[in-house]
Amino acid sequence: MLNWANRFNIFCFLDNQEYSIKPQQYECLLAAGSCGYVCSDNIQHVDNFLTNNPGWVFGHLSYELKNSIHHFHPGKKDKIGFPVFYFFVPENLLQISENVLVIEATDCEKIYNEIIRQQIEIHPAPSIAIQPRLTKEQYIQKIQKLQQHIVRGDCYEINYCQEFFAENADINPIETFQKLIEVSPNPFSALYKLNDRFLICASPERFIAKKGSRIFSQPMKGTIKRNTVDGNKDAQLKEALRRSAKERSENVMVVDMVRNDLTKVCKDSSVTVDELFGVYTYPQVHQMISTISGELKPGAKFSEIIEATFPMGSMTGAPKYRVMELIDEHEVSARGIFSGSVGYISPETNFDFNVVIRSIMYNASTKYLSYQLGSGITFYSDPEKEWEECLLKGEAIKKVLTF
Repeated sequence: MLNWANRFNIFCFLDNQEYSIKPQQYECLLAAGSCGYVCSDNIQHVDNFLTNNPGWVFGHLSYELKNSIHHFHPGKKDKIGFPVFYFFVPENLLQISENVLVIEATDCEKIYNEIIRQQIEIHPAPSIAIQPRLTKEQYIQKIQKLQQHIVRGDCYEINYCQEFFAENADINPIETFQKLIEVSPNPFSALYKLNDRFLICASPERFIAKKGSRIFSQPMKGTIKRNTVDGNKDAQLKEALRRSAKERSENVMVVDMVRNDLTKVCKDSSVTVDELFGVYTYPQVHQMISTISGELKPGAKFSEIIEATFPMGSMTGAPKYRVMELIDEHEVSARGIFSGSVGYISPETNFDFNVVIRSIMYNASTKYLSYQLGSGITFYSDPEKEWEECLLKGEAIKKVLTF
């Protein structure tokens, strides 16, 4: 199916990898080809597009959208080249639920036959030479500088990210995606192609979802490596994460920020914390996740929801505006689509968008490959351990690219 979709200039494949994280609405979606699109740096332009296209819409929000929402000047150049945001109406839509495939297109039988007959050629991929944008020593110095800002009261927590990259990288994005989700299947996985740019995403985190009149956000803060050999020790690690004062303090800061964001577009007194400090298990790590929801104000527009909540608190910090200034100042690479979001809007105006983390970004024309890793920095952070946490989050990607 993915090899068939690759004939189009654009496609978006979303797969929950058989996880069941409420509010779950679809198991697997593939949107291929475009009947119309909107591409801009002003999120308000999407409202008219959605009004004029009341069916399925797919697309992405780049982290750089924060420049227009929060009035920042554009900064570093994004070498991958995804636009600030892009939404499209799919020419063909395929849904998989358990063992049922539903095709919405002008000629469903033709598409089905094309997929079944699709020739798949697997070529051994060369190992990619990955380079860090920062040395370990440079990273530690950056963290120490950020902790000085925390001591001065500029912020309480900041999510600091660093880039790992490769030049002249020759990969097959579809094969790379299949390898990545085999190693690290996650509930908000995505393979997204926009012309010559690819996002290969194994994200475990939801940014924001709407079901009916209710909106949900599930920030992830708190990570511990699993022991996949000894079940008893793995359970102890999970409990250690649940009880960690540092991880709980990071998590609750983001929860408070999300609650504040949602109150801008939700009815008075309707925003609730449905789950605080939930601990969920993934292939490599245990993660601490909280769930916040609220009842939307009547007539709330999509752009208003995004303006109130983007960028997500788990990828910025507190207070959000000051932390975004510090991110611009201290991170050496543009984030681009990383820590942005990919997802869909349904004909019923429900939607679901992930957080673009644990992801490979690739420009097939320039052969530039990039992935970024981050962690939440507080006054109590140990820079050495934050470096190790970043590497832990990138283990699955490194395993796929270097062997």
